[in-house]
Amino acid sequence: MAMNKNTVLAWATTIMILVGLALIALGAFRYDDVAGWGFAAVGIGFFAIAWVFNALKGRV
Repeated sequence: MAMNKNTVLAWATTIMILVGLALIALGAFRYDDVAGWGFAAVGIGFFAIAWVFNALKGRV
């Protein structure tokens, strides 16, 4: 099975969403101090990048 550019972007989007969810979960449940806010902010940043990857499917 050959992976074309849209398949690669779909996999990248999925992985970015999973990592973003993991970072938000770390910020919410593991760290109760200021570091938790940082983890959650980076997780939201991963969501933003995944959104861009998803928007690029079919255009590159």
